[in-house]
Amino acid sequence: MKTYAGIPEENASLENSKVVLVTVPYDGTSTWGKGADKGPELFLDASENMELYDIETGTEPYLEGVYLAGEVSENSTPEAMTEAVYQKTKELLATDKLFTLFGGEHSVSIGSIRAVGEKFENLTVLQLDAHTDLRPDFHGSTSNHACAVFEANQKHNLVQVGIRSMDVEEVQYLPEGRVFFAHEIANNENWVNDVLEKVSGNVYITIDLDAFDPSIAPSTGTPEPGGLQWYPTLELLRKVFEKCNVVAFDIVELMDSAYSKPSAFLAAKLYYKMLAYYHINRD
Repeated sequence: MKTYAGIPEENASLENSKVVLVTVPYDGTSTWGKGADKGPELFLDASENMELYDIETGTEPYLEGVYLAGEVSENSTPEAMTEAVYQKTKELLATDKLFTLFGGEHSVSIGSIRAVGEKFENLTVLQLDAHTDLRPDFHGSTSNHACAVFEANQKHNLVQVGIRSMDVEEVQYLPEGRVFFAHEIANNENWVNDVLEKVSGNVYITIDLDAFDPSIAPSTGTPEPGGLQWYPTLELLRKVFEKCNVVAFDIVELMDSAYSKPSAFLAAKLYYKMLAYYHINRD
C-alpha cells in the first residue's frame, strides 16, 4: 500500500487521519510550459524523501494522519474535469476532515473551491499566485487555468498575494483593496499584516507555485521574476492558520522538467509545513 510520504499504514487510513489528500494530474489548458500533470507524482516522490520532524513547531504532523484519497483522472474536457473535482471534493468534505488537493494546473481549483464554498459560509479564498487568473473565459472555456479564481471572486472574499502578471481585461475584475502586487510587497515591510487584515473566518488557501520567485521554484508553467520568498511566505501562512479557520487548501502548477527536483521538494515541504500549522492551532 502506497501512503503519503511513506508514512506507516496506521497513520494513513481514512479512519485514523485528520487530513485527506486528493491529487488531480490535469494539464489540459496550460499554454506554455507543459508537464503539470506530472506534478502530483513528483510531489509524492519528494515527500517520501523528506524528514518528518518539523523543527519550527517541534511536531511530527504525519502522526495526525494523512489519507491518500486517490486521484481525479477525468480529462475529456476542462468542464468535465471541473465537475469531477467538484464531486470528489463534496464526497471528501462529508468526512469532516481537512480537505487538501495537489494539482495539476490551476484550473483544478475551480471545482474544489465551488464545493468548499457550498459547505462553508463567509468563505475567504486566499490566493498566492503570480497571475490574477480572473478571466471569465479563455480559449472558449470557463474552466481554463486563466479563469481559476474568477468564480471564487464572484462568490467569495478573494484575496490575492504575489501578483505580477495580468491581462488588461482582468483589471475590471480585481477585488478592490484585496490585491497585493509583488512590486508593492517588495517595498512594504508590513505586507504580511496588511494581508491578514483582509483574511478572516473560514479560509480556503490556493497556492500556485509560480507565486514563489523562480530562483527557489523554477519548475512551473510560467515562472515570473520577482516572486515571493520562502520564510516571509511561511510567516504569512502561519499567521493565517493562527487567526482563521482554514477549511481546505491546494497547491498547484508543479511542472515536470529537468529542474523539477528543487521545486518538487519545496512543494513537499510547503504542504507539510501547512499541516504543521493546521495541527498546532487545533490542539
